[in-house]
Amino acid sequence: MKSRGSASYNPRSLRSFLQSTLRWLIPGLGVKRWLFFILFGTTLLSIGAAVFVLEVYRTAPDTWWLPLLSAASLRFISRPLRALIFAGLGLGLVTYGIWELNRSLITPFVRPGDKVVDTLRHHRRRERGPRIVTIGGGHGMATLLRGLKEYTHNITAVVTVADDGGSSGRLRKDLGILPPGDIRNCLAALADDEALLGQLFQYRFPGDTGLDGHSFGNLFIGALAEITGSFESAVAESGRVLAIHGRVLPSTLHNVRLVADVVLPNSSQEVRVEGESRIPQREGKIRRIWLEPGNPPAYPQAIQAILSADMIIVGPGSLYTSLLPNLLVPDIIEAIRASRALKLYVCNVATQEGETEHYTCGDHLRALEEHIGSGIFDLIIANQNCSGKLPEGTDWVLAEPDLDEDYRVYRADLINVLRPWRHDSQKLARVAMDLLEDRTGPLVE
Repeated sequence: MKSRGSASYNPRSLRSFLQSTLRWLIPGLGVKRWLFFILFGTTLLSIGAAVFVLEVYRTAPDTWWLPLLSAASLRFISRPLRALIFAGLGLGLVTYGIWELNRSLITPFVRPGDKVVDTLRHHRRRERGPRIVTIGGGHGMATLLRGLKEYTHNITAVVTVADDGGSSGRLRKDLGILPPGDIRNCLAALADDEALLGQLFQYRFPGDTGLDGHSFGNLFIGALAEITGSFESAVAESGRVLAIHGRVLPSTLHNVRLVADVVLPNSSQEVRVEGESRIPQREGKIRRIWLEPGNPPAYPQAIQAILSADMIIVGPGSLYTSLLPNLLVPDIIEAIRASRALKLYVCNVATQEGETEHYTCGDHLRALEEHIGSGIFDLIIANQNCSGKLPEGTDWVLAEPDLDEDYRVYRADLINVLRPWRHDSQKLARVAMDLLEDRTGPLVE
């Protein structure tokens, strides 16, 4: 087989060459068994060829072509050396052929600059990675997923379907489907090629067109819902198009609305606000929030994922409009309580205007407990780096020192240096995986 192109390699030491070659024998790659088959088959073939040649020598010693065969037999070289020559040559040819065959088959799927063995090793490691369920919505969930997909392919994102604003709200009203916005964000974050397909899914049409304000991903999911006949099938097919590793599931398939009681500023008067998009726009402090219709049934696959998870992560994301709409589905919160997974709550880095002004980390936790009860989370993850500049109207969410008296709090530098009001996906994922490893022991490599 011809190589795909000539390449110049820098000379390497024998030790480096052996180390690089032996990496193919790392457990879990699924390679050693097939090497054994190839070598064993080659050995049998060589034995058969040797028996054939010896038989020719024995039965036809006087034929005219015997001198040629004798000349080619290298009889002037000792028999052990001849065996080494032929064995080494055969093994070299077989190894070279297998190597080039693998290159021709796998190279199209390897990113430029990466090595085949590293790509295969990382794929196998993530394929056997821990089962992780993330619960939330919005940009916070997408940030977390971008980091986690580097460690495992067994990710299930459970996403809110209470959104009623923007493109999602318009499609919800016009097509009668569940809002696809938060689901679209998660699909794009889990995309194998987020640089292109992810951007395409997130593309928003400009305001001077008939599609003004709509994102391509929302329209795509809406069209697939019409073609497949169900919203959940449309989400699954969208995941296949984006080649995501993991799943994105709605917390419920019911058409729920988010409703809140808001205490007006400088007053004890309360007003009722209906609609996820309207709640942050109303001045005042959110006292209580709930779903209508009440007690919607959870999506069964979401319950199954939660019960079989190794780790459940709630947050980051908007406290009242991204996290609680999922946790207010009764079956979801009961499944979380029943699960034996490590349960983490990731507190936001900064406050959110219209929802959590002046909130501390403790305020976030107390608001959650008022709605879903206490004793849910094993650990609280909070940011401790407050060195960046925040947008006007936002403050750092601090984990007060006495919070450790009531909760197990893990503090770390989690901010994105370019946008310090948001988490850094790699930092957050690394902390979560470290905490899981501390509980379960070393993860599969």
